[in-house]
Formats: sequence, structure tokens, C-alpha cells
Amino acid sequence: MKKIRNTWLAAMILASVIACQPKTAETSSEAVVEESSAAEEAESEQRPSPLVVEEGQIGGKTISVHYGSPSVKGRTIWGDLVPYNIVWRTGANEATYIDIPQDMTVEGQPLKAGKYSLFTIPKESGAWTVIFNSDWELEHGHFQYDEKKDVLRVESTPTWEENSAEMLSIKVESPGLVIRWDKMKLPIAIQ
Repeated sequence: MKKIRNTWLAAMILASVIACQPKTAETSSEAVVEESSAAEEAESEQRPSPLVVEEGQIGGKTISVHYGSPSVKGRTIWGDLVPYNIVWRTGANEATYIDIPQDMTVEGQPLKAGKYSLFTIPKESGAWTVIFNSDWELEHGHFQYDEKKDVLRVESTPTWEENSAEMLSIKVESPGLVIRWDKMKLPIAIQ
């Protein structure tokens, strides 16, 4: 019995010594990364319109799109929540932005490699205006939009589908980018 108690006591002392040892730089940096990831996940879970990053290939290069993804939630989207004929940030919260790693064409017009905020001007009928703006780090979307910083404006015609997409999505897929929300689908040709 005395032997078991002494072994147990030795194990407790050893555990205490190990626990009191200073953490290595590697251990500390791992803890910071884990805390940072956990904080980002918690923030994303708390946002009514989660932050989404979509990636895909166009011309053999990876394109990424960063946007806040709002939900329909039974609301009237087009012409109400998102008014017609007014610049829309094409997402929620911060401005949506796209990272293009090489010069490309958008709806047949040249666009240099870079990061651009993405805006649209929805129309009740006909083609919508799609805007690429050089000011891509806008915290408040269209509230900070400056038309003078537009790099490219093109037109694209939406289609209206029977099935409704509850959450806004912007995917890198044929013909380049495809925006879906509610019953609207807006393809933007990028090559």
C-alpha cells in the first residue's frame, strides 16, 4: 500500500513540474492560431449573413470571391430589400470582392489582374450593370462606394428560375461567375 501511495505521489509531483514548465514558442504560436481560428468561427456563426469565400478555376488560375451571404427569410428581395436602379454591394456587410490573379476579359471587356469590389445595379427588366471597383476593402459596402474608382462596368442579363436559393451565393463556374439569390441567376462571363 505504501509503495502505491509513493508511486502515486511521485506521478503527481512529476505532472506538476511538467505543467509548470514554460511553453515553447511553437506551443505558444499553436495556441494563438487555435484561438484566432476559434474567434473567426464564433464571429462567422454570430453573423446573420455569414462570410463566404468561394474559389474556382478560370483559365487555369484560381479566382476567389469573398462575400457576406444573406438569406431571403421570407422577404421580398428584388425591388424591395434590394431596390432597382441603385448600386448594390452584391452581398451583405462588407463589400464583396474578387481576387483575379491574371488579366482577363469580363463580358468581352479587358480587366487587369488585381482585387476588386463587386457591385451590381439590379434592373426590373433587362440587363443589370456589373461593376468592378478598385476600392476593394470597404467595411460598409455600398455606403462607401465611389463611382470614380470604377475600373470596369459591363452588362449581364439575369434569368429567373422556378427554384429559390435561400442564401446568396457567388460561385466560380461556367461562364465565369454566377450569382444566385431568391429566384434570380446572374451569369457573368469571364475568360
